[in-house]
Amino acid sequence: MTDTGSLATQRLQSMVDDAAQIVFFGGAGTSTDSGIPDFRSRDGLYNQVYDWPPEVILSRSFFNANPRQFYRFYRDRVVHPEAVPNPAHYRLAMMEQEGRLTGVITQNIDGLHQMAGSQNVVELHGSIWRNHCLACGAHFDGLSAIMTSQPVPTCSCGGLICPDVVLYEDPLDEAVLAAAVNLLQQADLLIIGGTSLVVYPAAGLVDYFAGDNIVVINKDGSAPGRRRASLVITEPIGQVLGRLNIKPVSPQDASQP
Repeated sequence: MTDTGSLATQRLQSMVDDAAQIVFFGGAGTSTDSGIPDFRSRDGLYNQVYDWPPEVILSRSFFNANPRQFYRFYRDRVVHPEAVPNPAHYRLAMMEQEGRLTGVITQNIDGLHQMAGSQNVVELHGSIWRNHCLACGAHFDGLSAIMTSQPVPTCSCGGLICPDVVLYEDPLDEAVLAAAVNLLQQADLLIIGGTSLVVYPAAGLVDYFAGDNIVVINKDGSAPGRRRASLVITEPIGQVLGRLNIKPVSPQDASQP
C-alpha cells in the first residue's frame, strides 16, 4: 500500500512501536538532502555527460588503466567534503541511541551516518574517508591525501593511493556481507530508504529479512522489496522519520526475542 501524510505516519509509528529490532537499509536518496546527488534521478550522476559513462569510470579496470581520469571524475562528482548529515541521518542515529534501531546497512560511501552519531553502520561499498597505498599498504584516513595530491594521489613510497570503496568489477567484502546478513536475519522491521535496489549483490540482501514488516520510503516508490512491503511512503526520508515519536526501549522490551 502506497501512502503519504498523517495516515502513513500513524501506520509507520505503529510498526516502530511494535518492533524490537529495526534495521535501516539505505541508498543514495538518504543523502540527497545533504547536497549529494543520487545516481539515477533526472539530475543524478548517470545523467551527466562525460567522455565515458560513470559506470565505466568507476570500474576497477578503468582505475587501473586511467587513474588520472578516474581521480578527475572522483574529485569532481563523487567526493563531497562539504556535505553534512541531514535530518534523516540524525533521526536514525537517535533511533539507535534509544534502542529502537539495531543497525544501518548503507550503499553510500559518504560517511554521513557516522557523522550524525550512528555507531553500527555496515558500509557495503566502503567509504571515501578511508584510503590505502597499493604498493606498501599504508592507510590514509580522511580526504587530505586524495584532495591535495594532484593529479594522482601518491604515497611517500611512490605508490598509487586508492580509495577504500567498492568499484564496479570489485567483489563485496565477505565480512561486510556477513554483518549485513546478521542484522537482517535478526530484525523484525526493515525500513528501506532512498534506494531503488537494482545493484546486486547488495539488492539481494533483502531476501535475508524474515521479519514481520518491510517499509519502503522512496520518492518514486520504487524498490524490489515493495512487493513484500507492508507500507510504501513516497515522501522524503527526513520528513517521514522526523514525524515519528521515538521512545527508548525499556529493559523488558529489550529482553524480548
